[in-house]
Amino acid sequence: MRAKVDHEAVKALEEIVGSPHVLTDRQKMEDYSHDEYALSSLRRYPEAVVKPDSTRQVAAILRLAREKKIPVVTRGGATGLCGGTVPVSGGIVLSLERMNRIVEIDKENLMAVCEAGVTLRDFYQRLKEENLFFPPHPGEESATIGGTVATNAGGARAVKYGVVRNFTRGMEVVLADGTVLALGGKILKDSTGYNLLNLLIGSEGTLGVITQVTLSVMPVPGSQMTILVPYEDVSCALATVPELLRRGVLPLAIEFVGREVIAKAEAYLGESWPVSAGNCFLIVILEGDDDEQVMKTGEKLSEICLARGALDIFAAEAREKQESILRIRSMVYEALKADTIEILDVVLPRTEVEPHLKAIAEISRREDIWLPTYGHAADGNVHTHITTRTAAGSPLKDWEALYPRVRKAIHDDARKRGGRASGEHGIGLVKKEYLGMFVDPAALQLMRGIRRVFDPDGILNPGKIFD
Repeated sequence: MRAKVDHEAVKALEEIVGSPHVLTDRQKMEDYSHDEYALSSLRRYPEAVVKPDSTRQVAAILRLAREKKIPVVTRGGATGLCGGTVPVSGGIVLSLERMNRIVEIDKENLMAVCEAGVTLRDFYQRLKEENLFFPPHPGEESATIGGTVATNAGGARAVKYGVVRNFTRGMEVVLADGTVLALGGKILKDSTGYNLLNLLIGSEGTLGVITQVTLSVMPVPGSQMTILVPYEDVSCALATVPELLRRGVLPLAIEFVGREVIAKAEAYLGESWPVSAGNCFLIVILEGDDDEQVMKTGEKLSEICLARGALDIFAAEAREKQESILRIRSMVYEALKADTIEILDVVLPRTEVEPHLKAIAEISRREDIWLPTYGHAADGNVHTHITTRTAAGSPLKDWEALYPRVRKAIHDDARKRGGRASGEHGIGLVKKEYLGMFVDPAALQLMRGIRRVFDPDGILNPGKIFD
């Protein structure tokens, strides 16, 4: 039985972090009642928001919470799209916003040590000053390091560099009983017992509170180019991607996006897409040691794309053109957000993306619902927006009844194609009903058992991933 945060608990929390860093006023806690999940109805208020500034304070808070059986939801930037930081059981929201220090940039070992509340924006900027970069780029730079590790975030660059897991070398984590663990370190390999580090990555705050992370970083590549490739239709565009990879063209990123979606982002930003031809586009980012190497790769890419039906090749060599293309693409979610019920995150073998899109088009036609879709072409991660609009763009009157049927149909199609429910957003609250569809029952039972070992009282982010 979980307890409420009573007056005595509030006083104890104030003694740990100081009274200015404990919120109990409902109005001041509004920002902590939700994440970026599109439906505003998914809001739950905590009974207290606590803002520690050290691992020691986090440990003290968790010891208190366990003693009193108070739920604790860890919060970073709250940029998630699955309700993962929504305090569905009330209790304490443990906000790591004050734990925002970049502890060390180790240029010799190419490692960075950060507190969990450091934003990606601040991290990228600091690395840039050192001529270094962190390859994973989930998209929203107000996300925090701790949150990206807790969800194993990905982004467009996964095709070349992998996801956050591939760069997480160590962490400091506080368990439900206040025990502090130091896992991994400034090392590139480790066969010393069970890999608890990898178990914590992607656990969405259900196994412990990540307070500090050690990450691999890399030198900044010498040259980069963005290439925009228009096609008449998405089938031709996606058929090109396996050929590029087979022929040894490994870009930093390959995105696919349709004209209709781009038009929404253009209108939202008041900017113009640089290519008028085509109904679907591949956005390809190349990088290399120098301009000559990148140009040579670009020529090979152009040859392959044109042979596969590309209408043109637009190489944005100027930085401002590159930034404009990527800015318009990055604003797609915001441009669609007002009409979005949920953005899906299925991931499939890359050869199954095109038939999956055909299935989505058929669902859209059959149910008369607008389902704008785009994604990461080379790693198979597809983002479909289930919207409150008809296929023709009119308001959808019965979307509440239609929504569960449509999302089930899309997940059913992804499952039969060997896909998974989430490539990078995580499960959180919103996607947990589909976990059993994609995870073997025996594996699910093991997951539940692991969670009980780490958190026998069930106080850490209750109601997330599974009940």
